[in-house]
Amino acid sequence: MNRPEAIKTEDRPLSLYAKREPVFNRRIDGRFRRIKWAIMVICLAIYWGTPWIRWDRGPYSPDQAVLIDLAHRRFYMFSIEIWPQEFYFVAGLLIMAGIGLFLVTSAVGRAWCGYACPQTVWTDLFQHVDRFFDGDRNARFRLYKAPWGPAKIARRLAKWTVYLAISFATGGAWIFYFADAPTLQHAFWTGTAAPVAYGTTFVLTMTTFVLGGFMREQVCIYMCPWPRIQTAMLDEKSLIVTYKDWRGEPRGSVKKAEKNPGQFGDCIDCNQCVAVCPTGIDIREGPQIGCITCGLCIDACDRVMDETGRPRGLIDYATLEDAEREKAGQPPTRHLKLIWRPRTILYFGVWSAIGLGLLFLLGIRVHTDLTVAKDRSPPYILMSDGSVRNAYTLRLRNMEGRPRRMEIAIQGLPGAAMWTEDMARDQARRSLIRTVPADETQGVRVYVVAPAGSAAQEFAFTLQAVGEPREADRSEVQFDSPEGER
Repeated sequence: MNRPEAIKTEDRPLSLYAKREPVFNRRIDGRFRRIKWAIMVICLAIYWGTPWIRWDRGPYSPDQAVLIDLAHRRFYMFSIEIWPQEFYFVAGLLIMAGIGLFLVTSAVGRAWCGYACPQTVWTDLFQHVDRFFDGDRNARFRLYKAPWGPAKIARRLAKWTVYLAISFATGGAWIFYFADAPTLQHAFWTGTAAPVAYGTTFVLTMTTFVLGGFMREQVCIYMCPWPRIQTAMLDEKSLIVTYKDWRGEPRGSVKKAEKNPGQFGDCIDCNQCVAVCPTGIDIREGPQIGCITCGLCIDACDRVMDETGRPRGLIDYATLEDAEREKAGQPPTRHLKLIWRPRTILYFGVWSAIGLGLLFLLGIRVHTDLTVAKDRSPPYILMSDGSVRNAYTLRLRNMEGRPRRMEIAIQGLPGAAMWTEDMARDQARRSLIRTVPADETQGVRVYVVAPAGSAAQEFAFTLQAVGEPREADRSEVQFDSPEGER
């Protein structure tokens, strides 16, 4: 290189930016494509349909099967009702979801990414919209390269309108999980819904429109952290989409293979595996972060192998360890044995233990709750007859969808009695009855009086649902007295 050229090279700014090349994947039919179809339909049906399912909880509770009631701080899922202090149930479900992803990844690679991830489901849906308006792969590529004109603008506007409609349905469905769906739908279209409903719908509509309609594989490759986490969880025993290079290389067309028997592998370099890939990668280059393990390249390759009279499985779900076994002429390991190995058994055991633990807690939990706060100023009052009075604020929580009669009682503190602000002292006794409305917390101010000479000590309030022996709660508190501690 001469000096002027060297100077020119040194002066040229170094760019690390690579312009995105859109992915125009070809339509393919096969077992994995049909699995993707089924999962996409199921996921979309669950997402759009769940808020409209009704569930009878009685006259005092909402009848929406799944509802995140932020206004009243409740989470309803069919017959289960979660209160704020029971958030550990939600935390447990989130932990189960995380461990479930670990389990799926260690067993069958990035199957979540390939089939059930929301980004995958909506991208797949939008790609079908592309085919409807623009045709299959070659037609879409030609339209992309064509100059802008009336026909191209009309196609783009029509397609983007459908994108926007799907995105709006996506964002609009989300808000129905946070309020009664029929009521909110009417309020939304009449303009009387809360501003947060319109704001949330707008944000989710635009994110779906951009991420599913235009960014697509970029979200999976660059934005999502999960692929990078998964790579640390895969090993040589994990089932992933694998190109068997020992069988496919060197590549050569069918004609070359016929002219030179034995000199070429089974891969005819047709690029069908690349053409159908939704992220545009070449699986023949080995495992990559862009591979979402959807299996469409397997469908495409198997079709080509059938057409050329070669055995299927050049691209297949296989472990790296199994690929080496096949290369050595040994039979592959059964997939069930690959799935049930120490790592996956450990994940499944932890996942199951958490699930069983949550079910156990659901089974033994009571639907009453009692919290007690003692007045600190003054800590006690000496009455004219020498007795000592303390004041407490009790919060009685009824966690059922019906009003319930509850008994408050004193446990310990010999000779003590209590009364409330709406009672006279001469009505004081060791237990009181209160009716607590459905799904509400009722505050009660209670005065406890102990005989003269009673020492400072601990005692307890108990809360018992009348006629329900199992529904009880207990809260220990301090009784203050000038006599000091015993």
